[in-house]
Amino acid sequence: MKEIDVNFVKQLVKDAFIDANYNLNKDVREALVNALQRETSPHGKEVLAALIENYQIAEQGTFPLCQDTGVAVIFCDIGQDIHFINGSLTEALNEAVREAYQSAFLRKSLVASPLFDRINTKDNTPAIIHYDIKPGSDLKISVMPKGGGSENMSTLVMLKPADGEQGLIDFVLSHIKKIGGNPCPPIVVGIGIGGNFETCALLAKKSLLTEIESKNEDPVLASLEDKLKEEINQTGIGPMGLGGKNTCLKVSISMLPCHIASLPVAINIECHAHRYKIINL
Repeated sequence: MKEIDVNFVKQLVKDAFIDANYNLNKDVREALVNALQRETSPHGKEVLAALIENYQIAEQGTFPLCQDTGVAVIFCDIGQDIHFINGSLTEALNEAVREAYQSAFLRKSLVASPLFDRINTKDNTPAIIHYDIKPGSDLKISVMPKGGGSENMSTLVMLKPADGEQGLIDFVLSHIKKIGGNPCPPIVVGIGIGGNFETCALLAKKSLLTEIESKNEDPVLASLEDKLKEEINQTGIGPMGLGGKNTCLKVSISMLPCHIASLPVAINIECHAHRYKIINL
């Protein structure tokens, strides 16, 4: 049995959220530089150059990448042979978020009652935490400060099985054209297929936690990802919706079996500030 102190986890997660809000991962930075090199639209080039400059300024540690420092989303893949000591893991994760957002002066974006008085919780908690139990004794924690603008552009549909692959492609392209520049492109598109109503949405969110240049292990899904990315970039929406070749940096798809009568599909969008950090213990 492997013992892990929740206070140790708390410090790592706190640091990860601060890091994610100030330092863009290498894969995303490189994707934006490559996009600038490919872009032919003058407005698109200007926008991409400004985004790159923004990230360089943020790395100095004074200003975060974006004023929307997001809802704290945490995925925990936990080996079943791990025993957490010295407290509750959930409480430690929420405390990590609380300390990160307070100590680094990150904007607190949560309201306690979505429908009524919408009073801010003042510490960006509670975090949205997903647990998945795995064999072994490894612990993987993925943190994602998820901005409201891109999250608002996400969607879910229950397609008919007869709609098939083309129905899915049509749905994705129609939605991307509809939202246009609202999610601050170039975007990263996570797609969940199958499972049921709630699991396809979770698949879409978690599929965002893949490096830009990584390839899907399923060659059929890899081909579909490439096709969708190409067609999204042919829409001409471009950086920040001002026109150009670079609307999408990556499409990432995850899939599960589903009911014979169903074809659930979810789309979760990330903006150009695709912020995530992964901790492996």
